[in-house]
Amino acid sequence: MALTRRQREIYDYVCEFVRDKGYSPSLEEIGAHFGLRSVATVHKHVQHLVEKEFLRKAWNRSRSVEPVAEPGASEANLMTLPLLGTVAAGSPIEAIENPETIAVPSDLVGRGEHFVLKVRGDSMIEDQICDGDLVVIESRSNARNGETVVALVDGNDATLKRFYRDGSHVRLVPANSTMQPIERHAGDVTIRGVLKGLIRQY
Repeated sequence: MALTRRQREIYDYVCEFVRDKGYSPSLEEIGAHFGLRSVATVHKHVQHLVEKEFLRKAWNRSRSVEPVAEPGASEANLMTLPLLGTVAAGSPIEAIENPETIAVPSDLVGRGEHFVLKVRGDSMIEDQICDGDLVVIESRSNARNGETVVALVDGNDATLKRFYRDGSHVRLVPANSTMQPIERHAGDVTIRGVLKGLIRQY
């Protein structure tokens, strides 16, 4: 089904937001971006996109708008990435690397090498990263403060957290107000990659 100009703009914005931040925008953020003061107006546009199967919405979450592949999209819009195992969004767990692959939307993948991990735990739920989700990771050995990273702690425990460095001190901060950050000397933390996208299976 064809989209109106505004619907196309909103769909493109949601795709770009998810690609850049790894989670979905709220209705309020969509409204602010387009200068729409009424959340009801935003909701109407979003609902039309849901009905046309360009977005899906989980009604029990505040950041619930997620893009789906455009109707009729072909396999050419998919890329195959290695699924390297499980990463903890909680306490660090041992990294597991499996020789599996998974097809992901190509708009979640930028330049450079990427891989996919399955999330275990709920320490990132306030960033809408839930237990069982798949995260697309850009393979990098460095990160900017505030980015969500996959880090190896003490050499072999992989964890998914927000990264902050102050001199020789590193904090790996959960997006869960009930949990405490992991604090280490920078030499004990190795960045394996930075979060680029999120895939949720229903």
